[in-house]
Amino acid sequence: MTTDVTSGPADGPEPTASVRRITDDLLQRVEHTLRSFLATEHTRFAEVDERAGAVLDTLSALVTSGGKRIRPAFCLTGYLAAGGQPEDSGIVAAAAGLEMLHVSALIHDDVVDNSTQRRGKPTMHTALAQHHHRHDWRGEARRYGEGMAILIGDLALVYSDQLMAQAPPALLAEWHSLRSEVQVGQCLDVTAAAEFAVDPRLSRLIALIKSGRYTIHRPLVMGANGAGRPDLAAAFLEYGEAIGEAFQLRDDLLDAFGDSAQTGKPAGLDFSQHKMTLLLGWAMQRDERIRTLMTTPGHTPDEVRRRLLDTGVPDDVERHIADLVERGRKAIADAPIDPAWRTELADMALRVTYRTN
Repeated sequence: MTTDVTSGPADGPEPTASVRRITDDLLQRVEHTLRSFLATEHTRFAEVDERAGAVLDTLSALVTSGGKRIRPAFCLTGYLAAGGQPEDSGIVAAAAGLEMLHVSALIHDDVVDNSTQRRGKPTMHTALAQHHHRHDWRGEARRYGEGMAILIGDLALVYSDQLMAQAPPALLAEWHSLRSEVQVGQCLDVTAAAEFAVDPRLSRLIALIKSGRYTIHRPLVMGANGAGRPDLAAAFLEYGEAIGEAFQLRDDLLDAFGDSAQTGKPAGLDFSQHKMTLLLGWAMQRDERIRTLMTTPGHTPDEVRRRLLDTGVPDDVERHIADLVERGRKAIADAPIDPAWRTELADMALRVTYRTN
């Protein structure tokens, strides 16, 4: 069964607008679910101690600070494309759980990467360290900020499971795979940065399991499974992995060349953390001097950027992104779903891979 959303040509603007309205309505319900959940938790803990309430304030501030809600959007789209009923509150809870998991990962990422800015504001561990310093508390402000952020990130992880407990049981196996993959992918990312060895195969693997599957492929399959359509897994796998890799490559380009005013994050963070992205791996294969620029004190991110441009690799990455997008859009073209949802997924591929933040 598929959700009936069309009344005209399958590839016309009105069907696409119609399916997007359905998804947007569900995303609004996801926002309400997240805010209501956190408000309830705040009330519960504030009665225990005002400091406990402050923990919930800190987490809520990040959850409600914006964000693109990409993972919930793909989960909901997979569900609706598979014929799921929009009235089902379980899929809304699942999408909210995915977003809470993402918040947990962001908090931990910022600690691991020593990042100072997220969504245009100080990262959680940075803000907490500043709070410690302003109040002249005992101990080291940095350790307090990082320790508290790790714990609050763990709390978000716990909350993601509480929300997911309300989801259709058929999607839970995919949920568990997603969670373990993203953690292993993060470990590989940290290890590759420490080794700082050129290994494009490993770089692509990290991009796939740390970002691609977690962002697009598995949320889509979760949605389809929740709607009782496990038969869509193969089409969603090919689409999701191609668009997921392109999504991560766009992240790499934005880190290297993006405008921090638009991305809300410091530019060149991958350089300072020696992240062995596919962009850097390919460039270092062509010009070994890039390694020196990144590892020798005194060199600036601008020097690295100029050298990257000289190698021509950024243009190659753009071409690779275009190839991945074409592959993903072809994979969805014949999927056994309503044509309007095929069009929407093809459009989503462009929106997430050619974004500017």
